[in-house]
Amino acid sequence: MNNRRDFLKVAATGVVVLGAQSKMALAGMLDAQSESGKSRVVVARDAALHGPAGNTTSKPDEKRVLALLDRAIASYTGLDNAVEAWEHIVPSGKVIGLKVNGLGGRGISTHVALVTAICERMQQAGVKPGNIIVWDRNARDLEACGLTINTDPGRVRCYGSDVSGYEEQPMTFGSASVMLSKILTRECDMVIGLPILKDHEMAGVTFAMKNMYGVIQKPWEIHANGCNPGVADLNCIPVIRDKVRFTIGDAMSSVYQGGPGFHPENLWYPNTLIVGEDRVALDHTAWQMIERKRAEAGVPTLEAAGRKPRYIATAANATHQLGVDDPARIQLMEV
Repeated sequence: MNNRRDFLKVAATGVVVLGAQSKMALAGMLDAQSESGKSRVVVARDAALHGPAGNTTSKPDEKRVLALLDRAIASYTGLDNAVEAWEHIVPSGKVIGLKVNGLGGRGISTHVALVTAICERMQQAGVKPGNIIVWDRNARDLEACGLTINTDPGRVRCYGSDVSGYEEQPMTFGSASVMLSKILTRECDMVIGLPILKDHEMAGVTFAMKNMYGVIQKPWEIHANGCNPGVADLNCIPVIRDKVRFTIGDAMSSVYQGGPGFHPENLWYPNTLIVGEDRVALDHTAWQMIERKRAEAGVPTLEAAGRKPRYIATAANATHQLGVDDPARIQLMEV
């Protein structure tokens, strides 16, 4: 095959599936994370992802995205070989969902280059094309990411909850009593979150945990009080807590003010991926990144703006125990 696009074109047919069987599930492999007693978060950057500094474009370079993904996953797992690293993240023979985020519309949605790179590496690691589901709320959000709807079980699938439907009975934790997407409850064995980093007009920041608002039928019902404790309560619902096992956060472009919609005047190119398992530590890291950019741009802190993302501390408390928000307990690896 001549190039990466040729690989994906063939792999999507189900004819080519490369790589060995997955050796162990994510939780079994990453016990090394606990050796330091800290939650590991990898922040991988490539300043040239969108082109030379001062000459950015709307689309990141695909080859550089794949290389950045490989660097992030290698740093997280401690395995230099990209395929071997993915074999330790995704279990063999299971259906893996990639939960993207296209709510903000074109210009501020999960980048298709990242989705493509992840699908390529998962197939090389032994995941069958038909066992990969790229999904979000509906066709509109998926198309905003640059994705094409496809329900062919022999290929990488891509469709929304508008196709699958929602459960008729709610699942409840605290303030969250919600109908969940059947893609999550019935089709996926494991979900990898692919949120995009954004400022949020109510919650302050939207990233790993807030991305789960896209798996429920009526997200507006848990937006009160700056989405606190709504975000934390939603992520404590067992099927979300248990199945959403890993996050590859898209901070290749972002908005630091006026989100979650697209505001080109506040567009920013961090050229970064944020990777980890601890959804609270990931959101704390993302929050600090947004705050640094806001300070650089001369806009108030989120607390001063009345939008401090208080749900992050709530998610870390004794009631929720979803992860850690104490910087002293986060092993931040910048690569």
